[in-house]
Amino acid sequence: MPLLPKKQGEMIEGYRVMAELGRGAASIIYLVQDPKTKHIWALKHVVRDSEKDQRFLDQAITEYEIGSKVHSPLIRQVERMVTKKSGLLTVGELFLVMEHVDGASVEREPPRTFDDAVVICEQVAKGLSAMHGAGFVHADMKPNNIIVDNELRAKVIDLGQSCKIGTVKQRIQGTPDYIAPEQVHRRAITPKTDVYNLGAAMYWMLTRCFVPTALAKADSLVGSVDDHLIERPRRAIELNSRVPEMLDKLVMDCVEVNPDDRPSMATVADRLNLIHGKLRAEQILRKSGQLPKIEPVAAERRDSGGR
Repeated sequence: MPLLPKKQGEMIEGYRVMAELGRGAASIIYLVQDPKTKHIWALKHVVRDSEKDQRFLDQAITEYEIGSKVHSPLIRQVERMVTKKSGLLTVGELFLVMEHVDGASVEREPPRTFDDAVVICEQVAKGLSAMHGAGFVHADMKPNNIIVDNELRAKVIDLGQSCKIGTVKQRIQGTPDYIAPEQVHRRAITPKTDVYNLGAAMYWMLTRCFVPTALAKADSLVGSVDDHLIERPRRAIELNSRVPEMLDKLVMDCVEVNPDDRPSMATVADRLNLIHGKLRAEQILRKSGQLPKIEPVAAERRDSGGR
């Protein structure tokens, strides 16, 4: 069943297509409107054209099952799911109606200042903490899954790899530059996994470099065999001397190899709130002339190596 794009004005499952928002390997996401309520939604259309597309259907189903159970203004809400079978038992087509999040990903538009980065990450940490409270782990936290609007309001998206706390996955899932050691080793996925993923994402925001994860290098198999042989990242402050020390310490605590050595997500949120207060206080002192007027802009250079 080929995935044929819809044109503006066409109807899809009772919704009017307004624009195409993006495409995946087996999916298209549209901006749609409910003609009855005039409400705007994002609608993901996933098609199983071959057996290899099954995982995309599975991820969309997971996103619905978990997204409909996690209620937080900081996590994208999933309204409904419609499935159509291509045979007696096989689902061949799926439609996911989701909250439309208007903004840009942190990967596409990184925060310009340390203060902005802290404000964004504190919201993400609170959203993930709420998710953990509901019994689930995001398991793929990265800059591309954080959407920020013009008022610096952040929202976590893409729950396709999310799972119940304690899940042991059958295969390695995660993004190589942000993946936690326990994900590579197929151990239990816990809230501390999200802490690592978010810590790796913050590291990139502050330095534009990646932490050396167990899957970071295609030619390195050592890290995936033994945690103790995983290369330790250089401190963020060593790569960008303008990183505040408290923020550097938090990020490095989050990317500890042993989950027991990482803080809880609630603690991460609290520490980010404290750092935010300190940065704001310093801004006031700069404006009054009591501190040098140095704008703490995050590193501009991009280095996909940094390992």
